[in-house]
Amino acid sequence: MENNKDSIQWQIEGMTCTNCALGIQKMLEKKGASQVAVNYTTGDLSFHNDAHIPLEKLASDIEAMGYEVVLPKEENDAELSHGHQHDHSTKWGKLEKMFIVSAIFTIPLILAMFVPLSFLHQPAVQFALSLPVMLIGMYHFGRSAWSSIKIGVPNMDVLIIIGSSAAFFYSIYGWLNHLGHQYMFFETAASIITLVLLGNVIEKYAVSQTTSALQDLAKLQVDFANRIDENGHIEKIMVKKLHVGDILQVNSGEAVPTDGVIIKGIASINEAMISGETLPKAKDIGEKVIGGTILVEGNMQMKVTELGKDTTLANIIAQVKAAQQLKPNIQKLADTISAYFVPTVLSIAALVFLVEYFVVHWTFQTSMLNAIAVLVIACPCAMGLATPTAVAVGLGRAAKMGILYKGGNTFEVLAKLQNIVFDKTGTLTTGNFKVASYETSLDEENFKAIIAGLEKHSSHSLAESLRENFAETTALQLQNVQEIAGKGIIGTSTEGTEYALGNNKLYPQTQVPTQKDLYLFENGKYVGSVNVKDELKNDAKTTIQYFKNKNIDTYIMSGDNSQKTNDTADALQIAHRNAGLLPEEKLAAIHALSSKDVTAMVGDGINDAPALTAATVGISLGDATQVAIQSAEVILLKGKLADLVSAHQLSLRTVATIKQNLFWAFFYNVMAIPLAALGFLNPMIAAFTMAFSDVIVIGNSLRLRYKKLK
Repeated sequence: MENNKDSIQWQIEGMTCTNCALGIQKMLEKKGASQVAVNYTTGDLSFHNDAHIPLEKLASDIEAMGYEVVLPKEENDAELSHGHQHDHSTKWGKLEKMFIVSAIFTIPLILAMFVPLSFLHQPAVQFALSLPVMLIGMYHFGRSAWSSIKIGVPNMDVLIIIGSSAAFFYSIYGWLNHLGHQYMFFETAASIITLVLLGNVIEKYAVSQTTSALQDLAKLQVDFANRIDENGHIEKIMVKKLHVGDILQVNSGEAVPTDGVIIKGIASINEAMISGETLPKAKDIGEKVIGGTILVEGNMQMKVTELGKDTTLANIIAQVKAAQQLKPNIQKLADTISAYFVPTVLSIAALVFLVEYFVVHWTFQTSMLNAIAVLVIACPCAMGLATPTAVAVGLGRAAKMGILYKGGNTFEVLAKLQNIVFDKTGTLTTGNFKVASYETSLDEENFKAIIAGLEKHSSHSLAESLRENFAETTALQLQNVQEIAGKGIIGTSTEGTEYALGNNKLYPQTQVPTQKDLYLFENGKYVGSVNVKDELKNDAKTTIQYFKNKNIDTYIMSGDNSQKTNDTADALQIAHRNAGLLPEEKLAAIHALSSKDVTAMVGDGINDAPALTAATVGISLGDATQVAIQSAEVILLKGKLADLVSAHQLSLRTVATIKQNLFWAFFYNVMAIPLAALGFLNPMIAAFTMAFSDVIVIGNSLRLRYKKLK
């Protein structure tokens, strides 16, 4: 197992509550690990091994706490040779087997309460039936409970073990001292273990549904590809054995094995699971294809450009997983409460017993059973599940819609939005510019060749449009090309002549005509200009109106000239507008807004990257430049503004679901503990009710998958 400086990614199985995750986190931090993130619902663990402790040792320490470490696929052949490799599915079988065995021995104990079978009432028989269940409970819950106590973060298993053990050993005491059947609670001890195991099984299956969208994405990863060798023969090969540059054959109906570019043929490809776009896209030679998408019609040969972790699909999965690790502030509050919850419940249970037995003078049995009921029913699981299940469902639904959040905390931030700032070109407008007019003192073909030669080095949407407009022109070969954000682009010909294309800020001392979009300079001298026209995106008006209806202030901040910026702002009825901004000026303006209010920045260009980072939440369009995507917290993969509305609505829904879950979790405990303390809930009913509370929270989160967005 390689011990490197990168983030270590493991899967942990066997956690039963949020305190289990907190315990693992605290243990690893004590060992010297940093940036530890443990997701109780998904079982994901990530950390940085700054102390360079052998990973085998850390895995052993985690397993000694009663959990199981599952390594990523690429580590399965690594150095661990003493049992840290597990099939992800075996945990389910193990948990189910423990529950089934426990149920087989527990059912006769419960039947004895209702069926007049004398042998079932014999203490020795009841002891024999409950003993296997207690051994299972000690193995499954006991190790985790003891480890959590040792590291100072007692978890739910402590309550389960104390409650069931108290009933079990008190029953043994009554049996050995011949105190009579009224001292026998073997069925209570066994029922607690069995019902909590049942709750764990139900909870695990339910939690798996909250991350089903992520599982669907993972299933898109292709295992085999048809590679064309140097002799033109096709061989079937595992995708993990491919190399960048390999040529693959993909036929109609097949999944694209990995990212690449088409080198032969044409294809119609369904990218719905990647971008949420249901209509197939026509792809031609030279265009990029994404691994996991489906070739609906046509045949093609493609060259491999990315593999493994570098593919688009792997990046999406990684971002969704990473997003689940970033906790909203509301979850951090729940985690803090959960950390103190178990000691508080233990104190309440002890107080209940002492008051009822010594003050109220209830019987020892009644006082003890009420105290046990308090231990069993007061479970922090519901609080621990409240936020991560809702976040997991929200992230999964967003991914299916073609919306990526880089953190679960982004839901909370976006739900509190007060200002939203839009770049103009390529964001509110199509970015598909058409040359409206141009003028030049140079030869016309030379003028076009210079512009084509400069713009082929730029990824700006305007550059792409100019290349299309001058596609029939042979581009001038330029060297030392440099793009200056917010100003333009400069390059040098092979003869040493410097050419520059951009706005009037490139050479502020040079006199140029007014109201032109782009100016061409030769050695700093003005030699021509271009005017372009752009159109509003068809969903721009409805998007702006949505945020205005939500009383969220809308802004345009653009590097374009004031005339075009004002025209766009007027068309969209946006009062706040700033034009001709350099990147540093846009950055300062965003800083000023976000320092006072929750502010989102929506952009797509190189000059937007600093502003996206400075905003409270940066939002980037999926067809944007890579640097803008890396700077944003929310990515709209389809590049549609309408998805911005969906992202905001989904954030509101997710935060509302979290609040509902937390309300239920707190309300449940506030109501359940007094009822248990007063004897209205016996330990068996308490165990069932505890499991039921988790299912309610998970079920409410799952509603988010289907809840209609307005």
